[in-house]
Parts: sequence; C-alpha cells; structure tokens
Amino acid sequence: MAKHWGMIKDPVHGYIHITEAEKDLIDSLPLQRLRRIKQLVFADLVYPGANHTRFEHSVGVMHLAGLLGKALSTEMTEDDVQRMRIAGLCHDLGHGPFSHTFEQILIRKLNKTHEDLTPWIVRETELKEILSRHGYSADEIADLAVGRDNNARAFMNQIISSAVDVDKMDFLSRDTHHTGAEYGKIDIYRLIYTMGVIEDTLVVDSSALAALEAFLIARVESFRAIYYHKTARAAQILLVRALEAAEEELGLCGFKVADEYLELDDYSVWSELKRCDKSSQIIRDLECRRLLKCAYERELQAEDKSISGLFSLDGIRREVESEIAEIAGIPPSSVFIDTPSLPSIPYFHKLSLDPMEIPIADSSGKNLLKATKISRIIEVLKGFMNIVRVYTPEGNREKVKEASEKILGKVPDSAKVSY
Repeated sequence: MAKHWGMIKDPVHGYIHITEAEKDLIDSLPLQRLRRIKQLVFADLVYPGANHTRFEHSVGVMHLAGLLGKALSTEMTEDDVQRMRIAGLCHDLGHGPFSHTFEQILIRKLNKTHEDLTPWIVRETELKEILSRHGYSADEIADLAVGRDNNARAFMNQIISSAVDVDKMDFLSRDTHHTGAEYGKIDIYRLIYTMGVIEDTLVVDSSALAALEAFLIARVESFRAIYYHKTARAAQILLVRALEAAEEELGLCGFKVADEYLELDDYSVWSELKRCDKSSQIIRDLECRRLLKCAYERELQAEDKSISGLFSLDGIRREVESEIAEIAGIPPSSVFIDTPSLPSIPYFHKLSLDPMEIPIADSSGKNLLKATKISRIIEVLKGFMNIVRVYTPEGNREKVKEASEKILGKVPDSAKVSY
C-alpha cells in the first residue's frame, strides 16, 4: 500500500493527497523544472491571470488519473492506481521552454516531440533511482506516461492519452479557471465516475452523454478563445521566429543528455534570446507588445481539412507566403500563415486521430457505439479546428488582406451579416 505523505491545495480540484513516492518525485529537478514552464504561452497577453505552469497541471493530471483508476476498481488494483498517478505526474516532463511553441524547433531539428522526450527523461535522470527505490520500473512509467506502454492493458494507456483523457480533463478545467473564460465549467467528475472498460477499451457510459457533449463543446470553445486566440498566436509566431533565428548561435537543440535538456526553461531561454543578436529585436518587440496583426482569417468546412493540413508542410506554407507577399509588394519574411495543424498548437499531435470518435457504452454496458452516431452535437463538432489565418506587421495589413483573398479566397458571403 502506498504510504500517505500529505496534501496539496489545488485551486481547481481542492485538496490533493500525496503519497511518499509522489512527494519524492515532485521534489526532483525534472518535476520542479515544470514550475518554470508556462502552461499557456502568451495567453496572459489576453487573459492576465493565465500565468499557471506545467507543474500544477501535472499534479492535477496525477490526481484525476487516480480518481479514474479508483472508479475502474474492478479492472485495477491499488498498485495499478498508484502507477497511473505517477504516470500522470510525469506525463509532461518532455516539454521544452514555452511549452508547445518549442515543439516546432524540436520537430524541425530532431524530428522529436515532447512526448518522445518524456520517456527519455524518466529513464535517464534521478527519476529512475527514485522510482526504483519505491518499487516501480522506470521503463514502465516512462512509456505509460505518454500512453505507449505495450505491456499495459490498452485502457490504462487511454487514461493518459485518448479523446477523453485525464490530461484534457485537467487542462480544460485549469486553463479556463486561470483565464477567466467560462467554457471549462464542465462536469469532469460525471465523466470519470461513469467511465468503464469494454474489450479493454476505455468507454463513456451513455448515461453521461450530456456531460460528454459539454466536454467536447468546451474543447471547441477553449480552442477558439484560448489556444488559438489570434493575439496569443501572433506572439507565439514571433517567438518561433526568434527561436529559429537564434538556433544556430545558441544551439538550443544541441543537448546530448537529459540533464542538459533540463537546463532549458522559459527563464533561461528568454534571457539567451535577449542577448542573441539575431533574436534580440524580436524579444524587445514581444516585451513591448508590438505584435503581428491578423490580416486574413477564414474558417474552413470539415471537408476542407486537407487545406489546413497542407499548410503544415513548411515548403508549401513558405511558397504560399511568398506568393501573398509578392502580390502585396512586401518581403516574404513579413507574411506568416498560421493553421491549427502547426506543431505549436496543443492539439497538433492528436489530429491524426478523429477527436470526436469516442466509444460509448450502450444501456446494457456491453456494446460499443460511436459518439458521432448517437449525438448530432458531436457529429457537428467534427470540423472545428479548420481555421487559416495570415499575419503581417500592422502597416501591411490591408495589402496582405487583399493578396490573401486572391490566393486563399474571400470569406463566403453566406458568412457575412447584412443589415
């Protein structure tokens, strides 16, 4: 039995009980580093309260993983529940400075995401010894933390990584709490306590369909209002440009061992970017809130998903940016196409899966149904992330708007309001 250590008071979930094993992990450098990585990069430019970090999110995911594990008591032992909690606590260890914004650099330079680095950190740092001391396998926790443990039952991976997982339950609740947005006022506990396992798959009971619909609507609205807010994205685009400009000089992806990677956090990298000649002006602009402006925005229909997906390819996106710039008569470096399929968007890594195809248990609790087949609301939500924006410095706004409309098409008249 895991030995109780104490409690943490969390603003979202209340008192969270901590075991001695969890306390020792929390006090390690890899976990403490997450206090220096913001959860929502530049969301505070829009919502001043959005200054929470990956650390408290990780503690929240640990807590919810434990609640869901206990709710599945017929499927999981007490030791299984503790392993799930530890996996939840470790799930974000691989994040680089500025969270998802750094992902673009990781993918381009190393072809890796934060989910690839998380297991590496668990296996190659002090965490391995701490886990071993408390009787847990670092290899097992490393893979389970990112939902890739082939030796675990499928539903255990799904608790951490699936369409309705404890990661999303926490960040939707937490991010809307700290921003002040109301979209995350959802009953995640109704979902947790009605979840079950059928054929080794984590499912939502049909009696909780209304709670599931509210959860998915919250995902949509939070995406629009928080994760893909045009002002926050304008700042993130500039930050990516600064990271790219400084990469050769600073060697941000030159780490060879996990401890070198752990030296990178928001504070240390921001300071280096300010001192680097190639990125210092961009950082000064960010510090003075001199941001890019959105010149063009178009929401695509579900069947146009391939268009936004196409722009995730660097070469094609750069080519279209150059075409827009040529028509507008400005340098290509002054045009930025932004789509939700870019690596710096939180949902990027889940786009290969249909986020709305969630298994539902029918009233008998024995048969599986597709969420989109029993809920018209969920079916309608399927195309919610297909938005294309074009950014440019403020003085070019009108020229880039006209050029973008020639290349990407005007906003349909049906979307306009006439008086």
